Amino acid sequence: MKYLFIDTCSNNLIISTIINNKIDYFFIDKNNNDTSSKVMKVIKEAVPDIKTIDKIFVVNGPGSFTGIRVGVTIAKMIGYCLNIPLIKLSELELLATTKTNTKYNASLIDARRGYVYAGIYDQDLNCYLEDQHILLSDINYPQDCTMIEDYDKIDLLKIIKKHEFDEPINPHNLKPNYLKRTEAEEKLDDKRD
Repeated sequence: MKYLFIDTCSNNLIISTIINNKIDYFFIDKNNNDTSSKVMKVIKEAVPDIKTIDKIFVVNGPGSFTGIRVGVTIAKMIGYCLNIPLIKLSELELLATTKTNTKYNASLIDARRGYVYAGIYDQDLNCYLEDQHILLSDINYPQDCTMIEDYDKIDLLKIIKKHEFDEPINPHNLKPNYLKRTEAEEKLDDKRD
C-alpha cells in the first residue's frame, strides 16, 4: 500500500509518502506563506505518478486558516478526481505522536492573544482532552504530562498506523477544522453588537 500524507496547517509544510508501513519520502520545511506555490511541486517530487497512491491522509486542522484550506483543497481535488480514499487527521494528534517519557502529551499551537489550540493524548493517541481553542491558562493538565509545541520528533508512522483502517471520508464532506471563527467573522459580530 502506498499512502500520501499532506499537512499544510502549521508553520511547517509536511509531505510524505509511506509504502508498506515505511516512510519512502519525507519533506518538512518552514511554511513561509508560500505554501500554495510550493506544495504541488513537493507532492510531484514525492509521487511522480499520483495514480499510484492508494490512500491520502490529510491534516484538516487546527492551525493556519489559509494553510488548512490549501491542504484540504488539494487532498479533496486529488481524492475526487482519482477516486482515492481520504482520511482526515488532527494537527494536535500529529504533535502528540512525539515520543516522551510521560503518560500524556499536551499538544499546543499558538492561536494568539493568550489562546492556543490544545489537545491532550496518551501514548497510544487516545484522547484525554478533545481538541479545542482555549486560553492557555485554562488548560487542566493531567499528572505526568509533557507539553509538545514543535515538530522535531513527530512519529508519522504512529498516526498512520492508528488511522490506516478508518472509514474514508467523501471528498465533498472533508471540511477544515478551524476550531474557532476567523478574525473577520469575529470583527463582523463585534460591529453588530
